[in-house]
Amino acid sequence: MTSNERVVVIGSGLAGVRLARRLGELGLPVTLIGEEEHPPYNRVLLAEVLAGRYRPEVIALPAPAEPVRGRVTGIDRAARTVTRADGTVTGYGRLVLATGSNPVLPPLRGLFTAGRELPGGVHAFRTLDDCLNLSAAVRPGTRTVVIGGGLLGVSAARALAARGAQVVLAQQAERLMERRLDPAASALVERYLTGLGVEVHTECRVRDVRSVGGTVRSVELADGYALDADLVVLACGVRPRTGLARAAGLDVDRGVVVDDRLRTSDPHIHAVGDCAQHAGTVYGLAAPALEQADTLAALLAGDTRARYTGTRSLTRLTLAGAEDPFDLAAFGETDGRPGDDVVRLADATRGTYRKVVVREDRLVGGVLVGDLGTVGALARAWEGAEPLPSAGGPLLHLLTTDGGC
Repeated sequence: MTSNERVVVIGSGLAGVRLARRLGELGLPVTLIGEEEHPPYNRVLLAEVLAGRYRPEVIALPAPAEPVRGRVTGIDRAARTVTRADGTVTGYGRLVLATGSNPVLPPLRGLFTAGRELPGGVHAFRTLDDCLNLSAAVRPGTRTVVIGGGLLGVSAARALAARGAQVVLAQQAERLMERRLDPAASALVERYLTGLGVEVHTECRVRDVRSVGGTVRSVELADGYALDADLVVLACGVRPRTGLARAAGLDVDRGVVVDDRLRTSDPHIHAVGDCAQHAGTVYGLAAPALEQADTLAALLAGDTRARYTGTRSLTRLTLAGAEDPFDLAAFGETDGRPGDDVVRLADATRGTYRKVVVREDRLVGGVLVGDLGTVGALARAWEGAEPLPSAGGPLLHLLTTDGGC
């Protein structure tokens, strides 16, 4: 790519901003187009804004320049242009889709009004506007139902409890954060939330959102039980934003399909972050998005050796309460297979739990709750994917040695 070809990046989240910054540092012309009215921000920290621990400006991302604000409505691949909602047309040499993801809105009766809008008091929790609107609505004692017990639902429930709301968390699966944690770790998360006053219901399917005069009043469960609600928070996961790519005729599966050079089916268009699908995987996490952005920046700057081969990403969450923070980390396969070596260390009094899974002398996964002193050593052993030492009790050593964070 010659230096006078402009790179247009659609999306001002973590991946888009990181890429634009890297390209700017390398002296390449770049235009960053962001849909939201707010300056770019770190979406990972929205729960801290909701909890009242951070002001919105604290989570702002350092952007390379003021992003162009507007919603991109179409891509003309032949002309190599993008068109925004106000009719503005911008040309590109390379186009990068960093469009992120949308919240999943569950198919519940009564969820939408006649105008396809959410009833008053019902909030998604994905953008800073979602966060600010929810923050303005919550008061001490507000009856709040959080639908979804994954990472986002747990974070939202904790934040709302910190604001004094009466929180009920409804999780359809049999336990909290079931995709990332094993049963023992999930139980500790539930105990932590319960200690904050959150009422947790697992194996609980929500059937109906009931409103009066356009404002939510209750949530009805599949067994007929009704939960009174002044606020409802939808935390049912996210789905890659692929509408632009699909309309442009690009190859789309669950996400926008990319190769090891993060190219889509059009060699002049790339995709990174939550919207991208690489080698069959849509990560939806911060670390892979940042790694993809760095790799693509190197490629666009002329490094022909750069390749993205996937990210071994560790999930880490800190739930800061009035007392000591509750930390957890999970990586790889947290449930062992037959023949795996699994070592667990638990302290019920302190509420800590450590577990590693080893297969054929290689660390393939683990989970830590309450004490992350060994997470650094564990992460390095897992990311390296090298055989563990055969002597000296390597499993217990990994679990009990402070490797640094």
